Amino acid sequence: MDDWKSKQGIYGAADPDDMDADVPLNDEARQPLSRKVSIASSKVNPYRMVIILRLFVLCVFLRYRILNPVPEAIPLWLTSIVCEIWFAVSWILDQFPKWYPIDRETYLDRLSLRYEREGEPSMLSPVDLFVSTVDPLKEPPLVTANTVLSILAVDYPVDKVSCYVSDDGASMLSFESLSETAEFARKWVPFCKKFNIEPRAPEFYFSRKVDYLKDKVQPTFVQERRAMKREYEEFKVRINALVSKAQKVPEEGWIMKDGTPWPGNNTRDHPGMIQVFLGHSGGLDTEGNELPRLVYVSREKRPGFQHHKKAGAMNRQIRVSAVLTNAPFMLNLDCDHYINNSKAIRESMCFLMDPQVGRKVCYVQFPQRFDGIDAHDRYANRNTVFFDINMKGLDGIQGPVYVGTGCVFRRQALYGYNPPSGPKRPKMVTCDCCPCFGRKKRKGGKDGLPEGVADGGKFQGKRTLNIWVSVQSLSTGW
Repeated sequence: MDDWKSKQGIYGAADPDDMDADVPLNDEARQPLSRKVSIASSKVNPYRMVIILRLFVLCVFLRYRILNPVPEAIPLWLTSIVCEIWFAVSWILDQFPKWYPIDRETYLDRLSLRYEREGEPSMLSPVDLFVSTVDPLKEPPLVTANTVLSILAVDYPVDKVSCYVSDDGASMLSFESLSETAEFARKWVPFCKKFNIEPRAPEFYFSRKVDYLKDKVQPTFVQERRAMKREYEEFKVRINALVSKAQKVPEEGWIMKDGTPWPGNNTRDHPGMIQVFLGHSGGLDTEGNELPRLVYVSREKRPGFQHHKKAGAMNRQIRVSAVLTNAPFMLNLDCDHYINNSKAIRESMCFLMDPQVGRKVCYVQFPQRFDGIDAHDRYANRNTVFFDINMKGLDGIQGPVYVGTGCVFRRQALYGYNPPSGPKRPKMVTCDCCPCFGRKKRKGGKDGLPEGVADGGKFQGKRTLNIWVSVQSLSTGW
């Protein structure tokens, strides 16, 4: 695939995996950035024995049912046999992912040694982060604000982080709430990085019932924490005031501060809107340091068109980010999923930027973790079986599935390339009257490229990569 792409001349910017190819590295930096860790056999083998025992009992049961029909009710007997075989096959397929579960371990120190050398600019790849929201009255703006703040405060080079918030409801409440969030981020981000705060979503940090003085040695920490908590409470009051104001929509529609009507007053018929709140021009915190880019996006909607809900909103985020930042990796989050580990992006880069296997990785799926659940989890709200058993098992055989959020994608894999073509067969002379012999000449695109491939364009084809390896880092969660 790589040879074919280089021959076609469709390689764009330098591949992040090749950025350090000619730079001398020490022995530690040359080591792999991640590794598989097998589950202890003492934990897996008992379950495997149970699977084999159940399979034997199932075979005996099905043999008995098939060899002993019910003459008085053949249709009912046949129906029950078909259903039992179907459920048996479904159960067998469900056991395959659980046969060989694995864990994964990352080495953040090796990542830093390889891509963040002292005295040189960081060579870590840029990342675009997408947050999706629709109705601020059903998805509280304060929750979305906490998600955005946790993104802006991640432990990653600020010039390589861009957050795109998609407002699919074109709500002025979401727009004004994001503006307030951008102002509060100027104070919250330097506080998190100065004192190494975890988690970096203020609502969940201040509500934790733990000793917040543990491992803190700076004398000013207590004073600054109290001041920051007061700032956050005032921020919450401002957000609550905006929510209260939005409960009653004016008859003439919403009016912006400059006196012009809000473009999204008609949520089903409005133009597209893009607003950069924080960025390279003026996006500084209270200490004069640069902040990550924060962009508001509301896609255009017109009556009579299918907009495809969240999928369509994410496609628009990909297009907008391709014009503004065009980072090679993208992470998408729901508006109520904050980052609970500030090093999560670095964890994913241990897979995607690994010089040995990084090229073959399409996406990295993080597990989800949940707050506000009772200690006993009597209703299984943590989804432990799915995230800690099924997903580990899928990772052992091929790779976990995409669960809709908390996933870092390689942009190139989503854009795709046409697969390499095989050797051409000799042309056959034929007439148009007989379609059984010969082949009609396929129409090409611009400059002889296949249809859908434009030279110099962002989109390079209609099919995704034919190498699909996905991994799951279990040391962080969402």
